[in-house]
Amino acid sequence: MTTTISADITNPVDGSLGFTMKDFNMDAGFSEVQKIGLFSIIWILEGNGTLKADFTAYDLAAGSMMFFAPFQPFQIRGDDLKGIVMHFHHDFFCIIKHHREVACDGILFNNIHQSPLVNIPEHERPMFLQIMDQIKQEVQVPGLAQHDLIISYLKILLINVTRIKKSQTDVQQPFSEKSTESVLVHSFKTYIDQYYREKHSAGDYAALLNTSVKNLGRVVKEFYQKTPTDMIAERIIVEAKRELYLTDKPVKEIAYDLGFKDEYHFSRYFKNIIQTSPQTYRNSLKKAWG
Repeated sequence: MTTTISADITNPVDGSLGFTMKDFNMDAGFSEVQKIGLFSIIWILEGNGTLKADFTAYDLAAGSMMFFAPFQPFQIRGDDLKGIVMHFHHDFFCIIKHHREVACDGILFNNIHQSPLVNIPEHERPMFLQIMDQIKQEVQVPGLAQHDLIISYLKILLINVTRIKKSQTDVQQPFSEKSTESVLVHSFKTYIDQYYREKHSAGDYAALLNTSVKNLGRVVKEFYQKTPTDMIAERIIVEAKRELYLTDKPVKEIAYDLGFKDEYHFSRYFKNIIQTSPQTYRNSLKKAWG
C-alpha cells in the first residue's frame, strides 16, 4: 500500500486536523473497520471492491463515491483500488451550518436509512476531477482566503453529488427550514446524533429544544409518522447493530458505550425492538457473512 499525502490544514487554535486530502493506492488501510472522527469523502477512480457499512455490502467500481459522518463505521476491501480521500472536521466545514446552501445533510451524510454510496456517471467524472484538483492545488499552495476558497469548492462538489443521488434514488427531499416546526425537527435529529449515547428519553431532548414533550411528539409525528422515542431508539439500535456487525467488542462493552448501566438492561432493550438478543443477532451475522 502506498499513500501520497497531498497536504493537511490544521486548526490554528489547537493544532488539530481541519482538512486533509490524499491520493491512495490499494485500500489505504480501509480493510480494517474504520471509525474516523471526521467527515469523510472517498472516491474510487480505478479498481473494484466491496464496501461494508450499516449491515449492507455494496459493490465498488470506478466512479463510486462514498460519504461518511464522523465515527460512522465502514470497511472497504478490493483489488487494485485507486482513488482520492478527503477528511474534514466539523469546525472546518459545518454540514449543518451550510445545509441551506448544499442540502446534503440527510442525503449524503447523516441518513442511517440511505446508502452512503453514489455512482458518479462517467461523463460527470472530469468535472469532479477538476474540482478536486482545484482543492488539491489550494491546499498545497495556500493563498489569500484559502479556507473560504476550499469551502466554496466543497460546496460545489456536494451540491453536484446531491443532485446526482437524487436523480438516481428516491431520496427524501430535505424539509424547508423556514417554519419553526421544521427547524425543531431538524434540531431534534441533530441532537439525537450528538447525544444518543447518553440521552435516551424524549424528555431529555425536549429540554434541550426548550419545548414540551407533548409539542415535540406532535411535530415529530407530523413529519415522520413516528414518536420521538421511536426515533431515539432507532438511532441507538443502529449503532448497536453496527458494533455487533463490525467489531468483536463484548456485548457488555457495547452496552456501556451506548449509555446503558449494564448488559442486562441493554439486552432487554435490544430484544424488545429487534425480537432477538444482541448475541443471537451477532451470531446470525457471522453465519450469514462467514
